[in-house]
Amino acid sequence: MRHFSILLAALTFLSYAGQNLVAQQATAAPAAITLDEAIARARRSEPALAAARAASSNAAIDRSIARAALLPTVTYHNAYLFTQANGSHNQAGPVGSQSSPRFIANNAVHEYSSQAVVSETIGLAQLNEVNRAAAAAAIASAELEISRRGLTATVVALFYTATTARDKAAVEQRAADEATSFVKLTVQREAQREGAHADVLKAELTEQQRRRDLADAVLAAEKARVVLAVLLFPDPRTPYEMISPAPATLPTRADVEAAAESGNPELQSALAILRSANLNIKSAQAAYLPDLALNYTYGIDAEQFAVNGPGGVRNLGYSASATLDIPVWDWFSTQHRIRQTQILRDSARVALSSAQRTLIAQLDESYNEASLAQQQLASLQVSVDTARESLRLTRLRYTAGESTVLEVVDAEGTLTAAEIAQADGTLRYQQALADLQLLTGTLPS
Repeated sequence: MRHFSILLAALTFLSYAGQNLVAQQATAAPAAITLDEAIARARRSEPALAAARAASSNAAIDRSIARAALLPTVTYHNAYLFTQANGSHNQAGPVGSQSSPRFIANNAVHEYSSQAVVSETIGLAQLNEVNRAAAAAAIASAELEISRRGLTATVVALFYTATTARDKAAVEQRAADEATSFVKLTVQREAQREGAHADVLKAELTEQQRRRDLADAVLAAEKARVVLAVLLFPDPRTPYEMISPAPATLPTRADVEAAAESGNPELQSALAILRSANLNIKSAQAAYLPDLALNYTYGIDAEQFAVNGPGGVRNLGYSASATLDIPVWDWFSTQHRIRQTQILRDSARVALSSAQRTLIAQLDESYNEASLAQQQLASLQVSVDTARESLRLTRLRYTAGESTVLEVVDAEGTLTAAEIAQADGTLRYQQALADLQLLTGTLPS
């Protein structure tokens, strides 16, 4: 019974705390999110980007490991070897007559080894391995850049889509309010016997349609906000407000082409893959050359674990060796490996050529799209201003009895269509500019 009371109190406390947390979230002011902050938030939580970042970090560590392989290694070797005696004696030991080990490969019945071993291998393969690791790190870095910019492009597209949906909802809200205001005007004119009841019915039908359009626009804006919130917040239901940046100026064609040559991540990745393929050829060719192995050992290898043995014999000493292995015959295995790497190198060349052609085509297409969209922004603004003035004048003429209700409704629809077209035109320019920045590697970092 006592445990049940404790459990009930704990559940009550958790329920009360949860209600307070929900209340605090409901009363907290929505976070203001800029485009740069949205990109930063998405990069902290996107799993694909985290995997690419981990691969790039591991490739950098592999390069450090390859560099370390060029340096000598030091090992402190310790061992004790016991061999069964055969009952006879020999004169090979440092103290004269002693028992012989039963295994002829061993030196004594009791053998102690405590040595520092320094080893170094010098060859073209080891030197080339560093370059291969550097090329692999460059590939991983380029792939990370591709992933990072791909995520950035996704966030930019979702951000602008959400802001456009929000702007369209504001347009529909204004259109609905305008329709409601016109309904009041027609009712007043009917009450003053200056307008027909048919005008009231037409205005009410228009208002009803505007309200339905508003509901659809609000729903679309909320959907777009939730899709973006999945990348930004632990809880997609977190309220936030978007701060739209001003449309950036389109750079010149020459600047775009120069930036693409040095900053396009796909092109950099193709170049790194080709360089890695060339280094793989050198690594395979290194099998034709000899390797020089150096070894230096200093320490004890004796029957006693001591610096000096019985009779003052010195156990502590050193040995050194140099080994040169010259390849002679391997049944054409090295030649076949070289051929394999050459095939992969030729494939990498084709991929690089394809990446260059694709980049040229995409640059031309994206720049033309952005240029046309930018030119149309001014025209769309003129259309909105003209439609707004036309609605104002048409309503004045209707109030004075000089125009029909259909003319007012048509002017309202024209203004709404012009404002929605302006929102779509702004989205088109921002998307085209983001695509261009993605190709040139100049998206926000």
